[in-house]
Order: sequence, then structure tokens, then C-alpha cells
Amino acid sequence: MSLPGPQPTLFTAARALLARDLRLLWRRRGDAAQPVLFALLVVALFALAMGGEERQLQGVASAVLWLAILLAGLLSLDTLFRSDAEDGSLEQWLLAPVPLAWLVAVRVFSHWLTTAFPLVLVSPLLAELMHLPAAQLPVLVTSLALGTPLLSLLGAVVAALTVGMRRAGILLALLVLPLYVPVLVFGAGAVSAAAQGLDPGGALLMLGAGLVAAAFLAPLTAAAAIRIANS
Repeated sequence: MSLPGPQPTLFTAARALLARDLRLLWRRRGDAAQPVLFALLVVALFALAMGGEERQLQGVASAVLWLAILLAGLLSLDTLFRSDAEDGSLEQWLLAPVPLAWLVAVRVFSHWLTTAFPLVLVSPLLAELMHLPAAQLPVLVTSLALGTPLLSLLGAVVAALTVGMRRAGILLALLVLPLYVPVLVFGAGAVSAAAQGLDPGGALLMLGAGLVAAAFLAPLTAAAAIRIANS
């Protein structure tokens, strides 16, 4: 049974949901800066703990930068769908005349845009703190541009599985971290390969292939998990 009046298109629904998410984010601008501040703090503390010795920092720069950004993304992962579940928005998603997987994909994009993308933008500053050579910076930014959306997609699946649980922060982290390990390995490995004079293309291609596969499969899986949680 179709609803009276004009039906929203996919892009109309996406624009409305994205605009709503951005308005809510603007009301809590302090929360939006937490991932960037957390990553900056982790990298700065690690650099201080290593004594600031340039050669030592360069040897572990790629791993530390990737790990700091990965952990920073975990801060807001639990809230990906939880606020919508608490105010009843997820039930409206199930009744919407557009596919649930499409709404999930839009929410994941808005989550990446407001949490991971700022981390990609400040990655040159973080790299400077770790004395990462300038020649390796393009590889780092490319790996983050491919890897951080993949992290958001994988995290969305686990967030949807745990959306019906209260205080699922620790459980969510325990479930999602094993999925993040391959992304961390290939992302940091690409920068390490460039540091050793090797071709980082293989690791970057693996990240790209994972991103393409997750872009199709993760929204469908997360949508199925949301349906189960609301059944």
C-alpha cells in the first residue's frame, strides 16, 4: 500500500537525513571535536614517551598514527544508531518508503564525514608530531582515505547488532576490533612499505577492494541486524 502524496526519492531521503544529522551535530559541536582531540593526545603522549627521538619515532610512525585514528573512531561508534533507537527514529526507518539499507548507508557516510574525515584532514599534523618523512605522507593520506570509510562500514554492522543492548560500549569494541585488524595491517603496512622503498600499491589495492565490497554488503547486513533488533 503506497502512501498518499509524492513519494520521496532515494536522494531526497538521503539529503533530508544528512541535513538532520548535520543539524544535530552542530548543536553538540564539542562532541564532534572529541575524536580529533583524542587522536592528537594519543600521538603526542606516544611521542613524549619515546623521548622525541626522531629516528625511533619514524620507525613506528605509521603504526601509531593508524592506531590512534582507529581508536578515535571507536569513541562515537556506539552512538551510530543508539540515539535513533532511543527516540524511535529506527522504527520510522523501517516504515519509510525507501530501502532501509540506503538509510543505513547515508548514516554511515554522515558518521564518516563528521568523525573520520576530520582525522584525515589533520593527519599531516599528526604525522609531523611523529616525524614522518614528507615522502610518505601521500601514502598515509591515501591509506586513511581508503581505510577510514571501511572502518565506518564495518563498525556500522557491529553497532547495528548491539543497538538493542544497553551499555554495549565494551562489547562493541570487543566485537569490532578483530574486524579492524586487517584494515590496520594493510593501512599501516602501506606506509611501512613506502618507508622501505617498496611499492605500497598492493596494500592500497587491498584496502580499495575491501571498501568496495563493504560499501555493498555492510549496509545490507546492518539493515538486517536493525530489523532483527526491532522485531
